[in-house]
Amino acid sequence: MSDEITAAEFTAAEGTEDWRVLHDAALARFTTGSFATGLVLVARIGELAEAANHHPDVDLRYGSVTVRTWSHDIGGLSERDLGLARAISAAARNVGVAADVTGLREVAIAIDAVVGPAVQAFWQAVLGHEAQPYRGGNTAAGRLIDTDGREPLFWFQQSDERREQRNRIHVDVWVPHDLAEARVAAAVAAGGRLVTDKYAPSWWVLADAEGNEACVCTWQGDF
Repeated sequence: MSDEITAAEFTAAEGTEDWRVLHDAALARFTTGSFATGLVLVARIGELAEAANHHPDVDLRYGSVTVRTWSHDIGGLSERDLGLARAISAAARNVGVAADVTGLREVAIAIDAVVGPAVQAFWQAVLGHEAQPYRGGNTAAGRLIDTDGREPLFWFQQSDERREQRNRIHVDVWVPHDLAEARVAAAVAAGGRLVTDKYAPSWWVLADAEGNEACVCTWQGDF
């Protein structure tokens, strides 16, 4: 039996206040204030991951540690992620560091494609990414991921016709659901415009002064 859980279930669970679901994973960012403190926290996370046999991605910087957990076997969140997230938050408290969700984000590049497989093959060759099916969304072919988790995900959106006077590549920015409207407002204040909010709170479509588009996305709604 699968232990898969939804983003809503993860978010509503006790002990996940430090975490936000972005796309298909849960992320937390802990403000350590120093590299040495970050190393202590990373070592503790490593112990917890080994004990659980469930291993997150960990990004150590001078003043912060960012953790991303998801279950590769189901392509999303599971009870294993929930348990690990709770344990990591407890470890962070024991080390004396707090979480800060404001810096959390994930970026994906979306390409509109009439003939998805051909377009995807080109980008896979150029990027050297791994091809995977895409869960959800209006897709022509699938998605390409950097298996090291360093580069943005590329995904391919079905297009019924070529749009010569409109960009066919846009950026998806996944942000914490409780910060999305502030991010949209900031983009508009910076000279952008709201193209549509008809899909909110799943995503808002924005454009810069020259019409290049970006979407601010959350786990909410039906992406």
